[in-house]
Amino acid sequence: MAPMIKRRDFLRMGRGGVGAIGFWLLGCRIGGDRIPPSSPVPLLQLDSPAFEAGGMIPARHTCDGEDLSPALRWSPPPDNTQSLVLIAEDLDAPEQPFTHWVLYDLSADISQLPEGLPTQPLLLEGGVQGRNDFDQYGYSGPCPPSGTHRYTFQIYALDSWLDLAPGATQAEVVAAMQNHILAVGELSGLYTR
Repeated sequence: MAPMIKRRDFLRMGRGGVGAIGFWLLGCRIGGDRIPPSSPVPLLQLDSPAFEAGGMIPARHTCDGEDLSPALRWSPPPDNTQSLVLIAEDLDAPEQPFTHWVLYDLSADISQLPEGLPTQPLLLEGGVQGRNDFDQYGYSGPCPPSGTHRYTFQIYALDSWLDLAPGATQAEVVAAMQNHILAVGELSGLYTR
C-alpha cells in the first residue's frame, strides 16, 4: 500500500512530488479515495525487528507499555538522496489519519534507528523531530480508544534538506517535501485495545 497522505496535502503536490508517489500500484487509497496510477517512484524496504509487516505492534511501543519508538531499518536510498523523512500514522483514528511521529532531515547515510529514541527536538543520531497529533515532540505510540487500529511507518528519500525548525507538523513537512521525493517505503502494523 502506498503512503497515506492527507488528501488536502496530496492535491497540492505536483508531478515528481507526493502526487507522483507511484501510485505505483493499480491505484492506492488516499483519505479513502482511489487514485489512478501515476509515475512510478522507487520503493525502499522498511522493516522493524520489533514486529512483522502487518503484524501486531508489541505493547512496549504503545501507550499501554513503555511507549518506546520501535527500532527501524531500511534499504539504501537512491544515490542523490540528501535527507530522509519518517512519518507514523494511525489510519483508523476518528480524524484520519492521526499522526504519531514526524522525523525529518535525517542524513541519507543513516540506514536504521534504534529503539526508544528520546522525545526531544534534535536527535544525537541527526534529524529533527516534529510535533505529533498529541502535541508532543517525537514518537507517541499507538493508543486507540478501543478495537484494532492500523498504523503505518512511512519513509521518504528526498533530494534536499527541509530545513524546517523543530516542531513542524506533518502538514508542514508534507508541503516542504513537494517535488523532492525520490523513493518511499512503508511498514504497517496493528494494535488492539
